[in-house]
Amino acid sequence: MANHLPMEKKVAVVSALAEGSSIRSIERMTGVNRNTIMSLGIRVGNGCTELSDILLRDLPCERIQMDEIWGFIGKKQANLRRTDDPRFMGDVWTFVAIDADTKLVPCYAVGKRDAYTTRNFVADLASRVKNRVQVSSDALGTYREAVNRGFGCEVDYGQILKVFKSSDLAPGRYSPPALYTAEKNAIVGNPVVADISTSYVESQNLTMRMHIRRLTRLTNAFSKKLDSFKAAVGLHFAYYNYVRTHRTLRTTPAVAAGVLTESWAVADLIEKTEA
Repeated sequence: MANHLPMEKKVAVVSALAEGSSIRSIERMTGVNRNTIMSLGIRVGNGCTELSDILLRDLPCERIQMDEIWGFIGKKQANLRRTDDPRFMGDVWTFVAIDADTKLVPCYAVGKRDAYTTRNFVADLASRVKNRVQVSSDALGTYREAVNRGFGCEVDYGQILKVFKSSDLAPGRYSPPALYTAEKNAIVGNPVVADISTSYVESQNLTMRMHIRRLTRLTNAFSKKLDSFKAAVGLHFAYYNYVRTHRTLRTTPAVAAGVLTESWAVADLIEKTEA
């Protein structure tokens, strides 16, 4: 049914999905059946992933920040049963890279918070930049090997180790902990210590939680299937890179990075992913 929707309905549905509205609220606002909304979201999201894989090549990035954000599929990791397949249920992490200057997200990876996903993510990032870059990350143990494999010695890499104050909240309650100390360390090459930071990518994590309903904290919104989660993430980053005007840049990250000559509308995104 999604194929037979008029373009104005598709734009309304995809815009609402990209802005963080829930499936049922979009159904109430547009009158489009929830199954059609989900089908359209998955198809456009998968198309966005393929489109970005083509467009985001030979990027002139200079300072890259990396981080990972938690979510879950079906149920949280602690609630998995022996009969549940941990490859497709439980914790899921989205690894994200962002260009500190243009705010472009050159790549991301969805998977477990393990060495395999980290290596694939960093190798993908290394294949997309054309210059020697400075890369910053937190102190996750798998990053060091992944950067060494992906970039070799052709990178300036630094880590920031943050220590947070303990929380007095009762078990099961969530509140962001207060930062206690932050230590910056050069790992490979000669990174500019002042530029070792994850501030921009952590801000992007907040943007993801605001714009991807499945990642919003302390709600009943979540993905039942890994493929649906991946499609939602693909739609978000295409919308963020090509359509949504960045407040400080006053244009889209893709235009700022020279990937596009002008910003796209949601209709352009739909047409190019359904072509």
